[in-house]
Amino acid sequence: MRVALLVLNYNGAELLAECLPSIAQAARASRHECRVAVVDNSSTDGSLDLLAREFPEVEVVVCPNRGLCSYNEVLGQIDEPVAILLNSDIKLDLACIDPLVGPLRAAIEEGRGADGGRVFLTAPLCWRFDGKTYDGQKTAVRWRMGLVQATSLFAGHEPGIFTPGLTASAGAAIAVDRRVFLELSGFDPLFLPGRLEDLDLCYRAWLAGWRCLHVPEAVAYHRGAATFGRVHRDEGCDFLALRNTLLFQWKNLRMARHRLWQRLGIPLRVVRDLAAVPFTSRPRRLLFIRAFLAARRKHSQHAVAIEASETVGAEKEFFRRFHPTAMRASPAPSMTPSISPLPAAAEEEPCVVG
Repeated sequence: MRVALLVLNYNGAELLAECLPSIAQAARASRHECRVAVVDNSSTDGSLDLLAREFPEVEVVVCPNRGLCSYNEVLGQIDEPVAILLNSDIKLDLACIDPLVGPLRAAIEEGRGADGGRVFLTAPLCWRFDGKTYDGQKTAVRWRMGLVQATSLFAGHEPGIFTPGLTASAGAAIAVDRRVFLELSGFDPLFLPGRLEDLDLCYRAWLAGWRCLHVPEAVAYHRGAATFGRVHRDEGCDFLALRNTLLFQWKNLRMARHRLWQRLGIPLRVVRDLAAVPFTSRPRRLLFIRAFLAARRKHSQHAVAIEASETVGAEKEFFRRFHPTAMRASPAPSMTPSISPLPAAAEEEPCVVG
């Protein structure tokens, strides 16, 4: 199987220097035909100079800064059946690639799937750079005061992280069937500059009969918010998470019960925001209210064409299947983590290969 490993970068020269060697090593260790490329979102920090100087064998694709949506155009230009999409703060275990590609290859070549649907996306087990702290990618979904929350750190998650199974969402490091990714129109620019676009993609895949698979035999390491957090800071990240959660719900969810939970939860959040004003720092003051108003403005510009009758059944099953109680699993006594040492360290212009 031909595989493209694509690393998304924006002003992350130091991360590329630290993480790219592990990705190149994993590509060489794979039994598949792998090529590595950096998708650069118009960096200004010397990333391109670093790549030319230190990694001349790595292909560079220069794009306008459209976050994860840059992948939409890039995957339309390449011809590998499988693409592995990586944040710039990801390191790969030496043996990560083949377990990720296996289920996708089976779906592409043999039509085999999981849980009643074909596999469209696979996600590795992610640790932090210390190799001990679980970062996630076996993801559950739940409701919190009128908002959907996708989390890998739900109560009782620990035993199940070493058990293969479906995941509701994954984003920092994923492998995808390129054809299906394009059929689903990739990441939705509604969520720019970012947050929740991975959950939205995986949910739309679920509605279309595709499944996302957690593959703990594949191991990756994630620093976490290394680029996005630096640009938007904590309060900006939280603002975007709130705004985009509302957009995700208004765009996708049609069940009467879910709409009721939104109507009940949103006023409670507004009251909590107002009551907390005297005790909240200025950057975080009225954060939910500001996010709600921003979501209303953005949603009014986005046409929604999903009919309730077409999606309610799949929506109900999605939330049932990925509820934390359904995601908890008890592994066999011998099920223990297998972790290898960390490897060494205006009209938009089209992406340009260079």
